Parts: sequence; C-alpha cells; structure tokens
Amino acid sequence: MTITPSNQLWLYDTTLRDGTQREGLSVSIEDKLRIAHKLDDLGIPFIEGGWPGANPKDVQFFWELQENPLKQAEVVPFCSTRRPHTKAADEPMLQAILAAGTRWVTIFGKSWDLHVTAGLKTSLEENLAMIGDTIEYLRSQGRRVIYDAEHWFDGYKQNPDYALQTLKAAMTAGAEWLVLCDTNGGTLPHEVSQIVKDVSCQLSVVSCQEKTLSQSPTLRLRSGQVTNHQLPIPQIGIHTHNDSEMAVANALAAVMAGAKMVQGTINGYGERCGNANLCSLIPNLQLKLGYSCIGEHQLNQLTEASRFVSEVVNLAPDEHAPFVGRSAFAHKGGIHVSAVERNPLTYEHIQPELVGNQRRIVISEQSGLSNVLAKARTLGIELDKDHPQARQILQRMKDLESQGYQFEAAEASFALLMYEVLGLRQQFFEVQGFQVHCDLVEVKETTNSLATVKVAVNGKNILEAAEGSGPVAALDAALRKALVNFYPQIADFELTDYKVRILNGNTGTSAKTRALVESGNGQQRWTTIGVSSNILEASYQAVVAGLEYGLLLHFQAEKALKVET
Repeated sequence: MTITPSNQLWLYDTTLRDGTQREGLSVSIEDKLRIAHKLDDLGIPFIEGGWPGANPKDVQFFWELQENPLKQAEVVPFCSTRRPHTKAADEPMLQAILAAGTRWVTIFGKSWDLHVTAGLKTSLEENLAMIGDTIEYLRSQGRRVIYDAEHWFDGYKQNPDYALQTLKAAMTAGAEWLVLCDTNGGTLPHEVSQIVKDVSCQLSVVSCQEKTLSQSPTLRLRSGQVTNHQLPIPQIGIHTHNDSEMAVANALAAVMAGAKMVQGTINGYGERCGNANLCSLIPNLQLKLGYSCIGEHQLNQLTEASRFVSEVVNLAPDEHAPFVGRSAFAHKGGIHVSAVERNPLTYEHIQPELVGNQRRIVISEQSGLSNVLAKARTLGIELDKDHPQARQILQRMKDLESQGYQFEAAEASFALLMYEVLGLRQQFFEVQGFQVHCDLVEVKETTNSLATVKVAVNGKNILEAAEGSGPVAALDAALRKALVNFYPQIADFELTDYKVRILNGNTGTSAKTRALVESGNGQQRWTTIGVSSNILEASYQAVVAGLEYGLLLHFQAEKALKVET
C-alpha cells in the first residue's frame, strides 16, 4: 500500500508506560505482553513498552519480545536524556536502552527553562548539550530516535526562544520525530493549534538551512508498509494529557495543524486524569477527518480491544465511553427508539459496527412501546404495536420500576419478564424456601454463613445446605449444589458481581433494597435484579433469576446448534 503524506498518521501507544502510571493500575509482565500483542493486532505502528533499567519488569518485557516478536509494530523503549555533566556513552541507563534491542527509542528532554534550572538544577546550555549528546550517541549505535519534548507547551509560552532551541538541538542530533507534549494537560485547543503551526513553520526554515538534516532514511515498518517518499523534516508529533478534559481535542487540533504522529493510551489510562484516549482519537481521525490510521478490519476490533485491555488491567470498562462504551449506542427514550428504528442516523453519529460496537435498546420507566418491540426483536420475538401483550409488558415493566426495579441495568430480568407475560417462560426449578444463618467469629473477625434451600425440580424435592463467606455467597452455593445434578452446565456459571443499593434511606433499617447480580458462563455475561425491604430476599430474587437466565441461554444455544446441524 502506498502511504501518502497528506492523509497518513502514525499512532504511538503508550499504555504500557504512561498508562500504567494511573493510580490503582498495575500489570505483570504477562499482562504487558498480552496487551502488546493485542495492540499489534490492532495495527498500532509504535508501542512504547516501558523504561528498561528503571525496573526489572520492563527489562524482562523487552527480552521476552525478542524471543516472541510482534508482527508489524515497532516496540519502543523510553528513557530520559543523560544526566548533567556526564557523557552519554558512559550513561548506564542508556546502555539498558540499547540492550532492549529495538530499532527505535524514545528520549524525553526538558523544554521549559523552569524545569531546567529548578528541576535539573543545571544551566540552559547544559540542557541543550544533554539533548544533543544523548541523541547523537543513540544514532551512532544505529538507533532511530523519537524525541519527546516534555512540558513543551508551558515552556514555549514562557520562553519560546529557548523552547525552540531544545527542538533544534534534537533535530541537529538526528531525531526523526519531535513530539510536543502537553505534560501538565492545561493547554487549550486554540493554543495547541497555533503553537503547532508556529513550530512547524520555524523548524521548516531551520531544516532548509541545515544541510546535515536534508536527508532522512525511508520509514519502514515490519508490516512491509513503505513510504515512497523521504520523511519531511521535521516530523511533528503530539502527546496530550487530560487534566483539562482536552486531551482528545488537543490531539485533534495538533493533527489539523500539521502533526503526523499521535500519542495516546487505550481507554485514556494515565497519570492523574489520564492521557489522550486512542479509542476516541482513532475513529475521530479516521471516520470524521479522513486520515489513515489503521485498517478498516482493525477499526472494527476497537471495542473488543478496549474491553480486552480493561479486563487485563482489572479496571471496570467505562460503559459511557464514546465509540466503545456499552452505552455509546444505547437508546432509552421512546421517541429516540422509534426514530432509530426507522433510520439510525437520527440519533447515531456513526454506525456502531464500524468500531465493533452494537446498538442497544434500553428498557426503563421512560420507555415507550417502541422500546419493548425493539427489545423483543433482539430476543427473536416478533411483536407489533397492536399485539395485546405488548402493552401488558410495557405496563408490567413500569409498575415494577415504580417499586424500585431498574431494568436498564438488568436486561436479563426484563427478558424473563417478557417471556412470562407471553407465556413462554420455562420453569426449570422452583425454590420452595430458604434459610440463612450467620455466625460472627470474633477471634478471626470473620462471618461464616450457612444457607439451606428447598428446591423442586421435575417433581422432586431437594434439600441442600452450603457455607459461604457471606449470606449471598452461601445462598448461591446452596442453590448450585441443589441444581447441578439436574443441570450440569450450572457448574460453569459464575457470580461475577454483586451490588446493593438502598432506595429509601430515610426509612432506616426497613428501607427497600435493590440487589443487582451479574453472572457469566465464560462467554456471556448477564445481569438480574431483585427488590425487597429484606436484603436477603432481594438478593435471592436476583441470584435465582441469574441461574434461570443462564439455563435459558444454554438451552437456546443448544436448540440453535441442533437446527444448524
């Protein structure tokens, strides 16, 4: 494929370095490797892997990738310039960078004179020497260099002449990319746009004057993509943080002003308020602005990649994230649903399938008949507005929501409600009663719970008991124990999340409680709900519905498989 300079952008992912600086986020070497290979599959050209030498984990990460290399992406180590008044060739941390065995390296240096004098406690001239010496040394060792100008925008606004000198030092030494960093995240889009234009203009003048900078190697990636033109000098990149909720907007502004590299992280992970979110940047750049970032077949993997990374780093995905969130294309209001059913463009800015997401019709007390009909279709049930039971479903749902149920958060429970009104709800079992006993062991400061359940299955009464770390865990265990001999697939079901909310706290201990239980079978997840003034009864309702819906999914899949064969 021929890459033209007019529309090609180079993505640079720093999830594995900048992203891991987010508070509460920690990854193992295995986690980093899994994420790196997922980003490689997504088509990201540059993946920043960490700072070798700063910690043993990052050293091993680069060793592992030498044994099991990526398919197309360039993995890049990250490091600072040499220390003041030393030689780059004698700098131990640069030796660790070279030992990583990569073709590209990223070096960051100081752009803001305040950081030079107050942070590094050295002279402005020595900082320029640190930048130049470090990059020249790495170039002499056969490495290609990306230079991150740290605190660029703050430095440029305070002392533009000196900030430009730092970039000129990096250019003269042979850096192929000059990345302007909004490290504090306080710059606004109109400032970014103007500064990027000014810098590009001034550096172009300098490059024309520097004969030593008149040629640059052709950029080649492992994917086999080759530019048939020499990279213009300078190549500008952008790296933005989200402290003012402007990271994505600032990155877009920089690109529209001429930047050719965009740095960011999956899901916007990063220190403080995070980095520019690639899951928003990529579709905006590619679908809205017409730039080429990744292949179309890779773009429709974006939602899956977002959720994969959130799962690996053990952070709940942002359900309301643009483009990739579960609610990004969810429609709740009856008027909205009716319009979307006729023409999705009425309330959707792109087709959700383009980024691997899907449209969802949300059921709630604000729903109209259109919501019910659309939801029925997702379950394979064809209803029209004149069907006598369609309005029964709507009314039943609204009655329950007035009592505290919330079906938009528990779509599995709504599916069961719909099947019940339509007379299609299969009764796999009947819970005839349960008891829960809790003992507080003061010495160990733990609570042991024992649940006893009586269940009828196929005309047989089953009495079982089980222990758990809490009453809900004990109840769930007892139910599974009673049912697994009749329904072996229950052994694959897992209670993955449990939430409780007090609905009317002003009534004290007699307050009504809403319990939400998320269950899964390793391939699908579903959420069920229970509401009662008794917290155990509310939990029981949700747990029982979760088991019932899981069985329903199993037998529907089994039936579909038989039809196919």
